[in-house]
Amino acid sequence: MADYLPPDYLVPELALSFRLQPNATQVTAVSQVTRNGEHNRALVLDGEQQQIQQVLVNGENVDYLQQEGKLTIENVPTAFELTIVTEINPAANSSLEGLYMSDGAYCTQCEAEGFRRITFFPDRPDVLTRYQVRIEAPKAFPFLLSNGNKVEEGELDGDWHYACWQDPFPKPSYLFALVAGDFDLLEDSFTTKTGRDVKLQVFVDKGNLNKSHHAMASLKKAMAWDESRFDLEYDLDIYMIVAVDFFNMGAMENKGLNVFNTKYVLADEQTATDDDFHGIESVIGHEYFHNWTGNRVTCRDWFQLSLKEGLTVFRDQEFSSDVGSRAVNRIHAIKVIKNQQFAEDAGPMSHPIRPEEVIEMNNFYTVTVYNKGAEVIRMMHTLLGEAGFQAGMKLYFERHDGQAVTCDDFVQAMQDASGKDLSQFRRWYNQAGTPELTVTDNYDADAGVYRLQVAQSTPQRANEQQKLPQHIPFSVELLDNDGNSLVNQLLEVTDAEQTFEFNLNAAPVASLLQDFSAPVKLHYQYATSQLLVLMRYASSEVARWEASVALFSQAVWQNVARLQQSQSMSLDSSVIDAFRAVVLDASQDHALSAEMLKFPSTAALIEQVEKVDVDALLSARDFVIDAIADGCEDELLARYRELTSLDNAASRSFKNAMLQLLARSADGNEALLQAQYDSASGMTDALGALSAAVAGNAECRDELLVQFGERWQDTPLVMDKWFMLQASVDEDDVIDRITALQQHPAFSFNNPNRVRSLLGAFAALNLSQYHRADGAGYQFLTDIIKKLNSVNPQVAARIMTPLIQFGKFDDARQALLKGCLQQLLDLPELSRDVYEKASKALAM
Repeated sequence: MADYLPPDYLVPELALSFRLQPNATQVTAVSQVTRNGEHNRALVLDGEQQQIQQVLVNGENVDYLQQEGKLTIENVPTAFELTIVTEINPAANSSLEGLYMSDGAYCTQCEAEGFRRITFFPDRPDVLTRYQVRIEAPKAFPFLLSNGNKVEEGELDGDWHYACWQDPFPKPSYLFALVAGDFDLLEDSFTTKTGRDVKLQVFVDKGNLNKSHHAMASLKKAMAWDESRFDLEYDLDIYMIVAVDFFNMGAMENKGLNVFNTKYVLADEQTATDDDFHGIESVIGHEYFHNWTGNRVTCRDWFQLSLKEGLTVFRDQEFSSDVGSRAVNRIHAIKVIKNQQFAEDAGPMSHPIRPEEVIEMNNFYTVTVYNKGAEVIRMMHTLLGEAGFQAGMKLYFERHDGQAVTCDDFVQAMQDASGKDLSQFRRWYNQAGTPELTVTDNYDADAGVYRLQVAQSTPQRANEQQKLPQHIPFSVELLDNDGNSLVNQLLEVTDAEQTFEFNLNAAPVASLLQDFSAPVKLHYQYATSQLLVLMRYASSEVARWEASVALFSQAVWQNVARLQQSQSMSLDSSVIDAFRAVVLDASQDHALSAEMLKFPSTAALIEQVEKVDVDALLSARDFVIDAIADGCEDELLARYRELTSLDNAASRSFKNAMLQLLARSADGNEALLQAQYDSASGMTDALGALSAAVAGNAECRDELLVQFGERWQDTPLVMDKWFMLQASVDEDDVIDRITALQQHPAFSFNNPNRVRSLLGAFAALNLSQYHRADGAGYQFLTDIIKKLNSVNPQVAARIMTPLIQFGKFDDARQALLKGCLQQLLDLPELSRDVYEKASKALAM
């Protein structure tokens, strides 16, 4: 980041012309170039994987130098027209960056640095350009799409046709998009608050039109919400979404033409779960919200990525919370931070939400930048309040609409609009790692004063500067032993050590860091009796869930200690009683009850400690879950049967959470699993039964897997669910199972969705087999990454995360993991994506 310099040349206008052919697409780029400032430096453009046919300056051939991904032209005028004609090969582009083919359709992905694979250009986000695009293709590709508004179309000789698009808004090259193909089309419209009619179009693969209606409804809901909550109106005449199956990311917010992974568009009740429907609504909203927070105001450089992504994740979380369950959506966000982002902070790829240096930008589309970035925005919202935050947003757009700016510009707008001093708060942008709050308390009966002592610190590595105290919003509720709320207050922790005093008649039960008011680790010694009070009485539903997580976790770690001391495992009846009460509570939201029964994963538990005995942890977690399942089996069965008649997402979630436990009980409840699978009217209940059978190693598991696979073998997104379950089977032959499934007709090594669902899921979800003491799981993942390195380096780097986060494990496992990373570094043509992660892990 310290190397940033403004661009030497700007390109206010660009006319692009494409003549699409699978192996030889011709691209003509006519740029209006102007020198930026007083200098005589050469024009240097970015470009990869292209064959240059012609380079003209003001219509005349010029000399140029092409080397190492750059095109250099010396002695150019102050202002001139640059014409570059190149040829590219979309069909051979397995990296899925730039222009490539997905199931016979042409599509693009240009963020972060994909545009340089389309034409030579200053491929950086602070060069803002107005685009005119002409697309020529055979009529076998009836839809020719790009950014902005369509201004012309017509026929050409030889059964070809063309379409011309013009985007009136300047944008960086990463937001350029082109799609050409034959799709089914769903059309609708939206009338904005000022009365403009916007045409809405969703393009999907042939035969999938019936699965596009939820995406359209989600888009209209998002457009209405952004007007009502943020007073932001859409600005073009048309908004398009195209769903493609070969896509590295979830979706991309290209101006007016969003390209989506099919996973986040296609859904009906037969093929999609309730979680899928929610995910589609969330991602559709996220990409739409980018129209202002990312497109109209964009990043100056890629180190500022959280400027748009952290802010837009916060906005999509608020959207989901306003239209659904705020508590459950908050719980889902907290899980991502605690289970994934904390691990990233503790690992070799630890970085602030605004990184300071990168080797490969694709590696920094991370949970830190996105999700911790959203938590930083949420903290600002907490400190300023809704009115202050909205005032800051308004000022941000007034100052910076149509500009490429920095995170500092955003924080300054928030500070200026609210009058709140955010100077210390800015440290969240440049300090890596997870702050830790150690809280102790005492009650002075004579004075009637309860004191909370809060100490904060952030772990510091050898190569890092001293970590300074952060500005931490710290939400606290104090209850009496009967559950009455005595104090509910937002505290602000700004010093390394602070004490807060409360005048009370007795020692309270403290609910600390309510609603996860800051992305920090909380250290406070809760007694079991206190957690039982919080599970039942905390006014925050999120705090009740947090108490259930703490109660379960305590039980697991107590049994890990017993195993390490060669003692028998046991579980206090009060823990079983607490979860029995969750099952029986008729007044609590079913969705919240479901979350309280979805016990912390092994990965989540690992993040709670500095060092882990993984074998003991796996055994202890299984023991506690099985003990709860056995102890509550009668209540689980009775409550499960009550819920079978209720047809809503919350009740289905609760019912399926209980079914997971019933499959783990001593009885096994095989007949119940089979009955739900056979009678399921939609994917949620069918997958609920199947996943319970896999988690409980039920006797009917393999037969159900066969039935499911045969039924859905021609539906790729459903087969992704099947592949994931196959990879989760906890048996010693699972690697052989996964290896065989790579030959399945539904699997493609070139498709990121298939790779993530079968191969990535193994290392992420099946920890007992991935962490086998013989290292077979590690070696299996390593061999997959070796193969992916030359096919799709982005996907290779993303699924290798379990290889690099080895610091918490025993010496033998660390040695095996380091050996695997060295194998990757020894590859003769290692991608930058994989190199960065492997080298940083071994250096750490």
